[in-house]
Amino acid sequence: MFVKVPKILQNFFPKIVWRHKTHEKKIWLTFDDGPDEKTTNLILEILKKLNIKATFFLIGQEIKKFPDLTKKIIDDGHTLGNHSFSHADGLRTKKEKYVYDVELNQKLINEKLVESGISKKQKLFRPPYGRILPNQFNQLSKQYKIIMWDVFSWDFKENLSQKRLQKNVLKNVKPGSIIVFHNNKKSYNNLFCCLEKILISLKKMDYSFSTTW
Repeated sequence: MFVKVPKILQNFFPKIVWRHKTHEKKIWLTFDDGPDEKTTNLILEILKKLNIKATFFLIGQEIKKFPDLTKKIIDDGHTLGNHSFSHADGLRTKKEKYVYDVELNQKLINEKLVESGISKKQKLFRPPYGRILPNQFNQLSKQYKIIMWDVFSWDFKENLSQKRLQKNVLKNVKPGSIIVFHNNKKSYNNLFCCLEKILISLKKMDYSFSTTW
């Protein structure tokens, strides 16, 4: 169970954004999947309470189910990223279909941004499961920043202890880190117990949160 991404994997895809090179105590907080009616509202409530902005990598199928929640994420000042329309697995999907799935979701995201009065759009893509083949990457990287992570919380694992979840993040974060939590039903209980505690601890460690990619 890797929390930190092995260097050998990062070196294989050097043009992917695994973390930001900075000496400033800035970190990038990200949430994958969703929107989800229960979990998204919990996350947004905590972020608003602590005055923190994050990047949400959303799934198109869920955006269609919860358009009002998508609008709420935008209206709260957070950044939207693309997590494909159907949560497509890059290792099991042909390039043409994979690229189409991403583009379909980007169209939907752009529509939601325009509806909220936002014209400037960052084209960010995070591959579902962190899986992407070289031919898919070569095609998509012409238009998108491909964003991975260097701290994976494993918050969706139901048997993960609160202590372990907090340790996964707090013991591995460093300036420039990109942290992944999940915006889905599986992660709700762990986020309910630990997200606010983790974010407060990060603030006490003098980290600030960026959404500038």
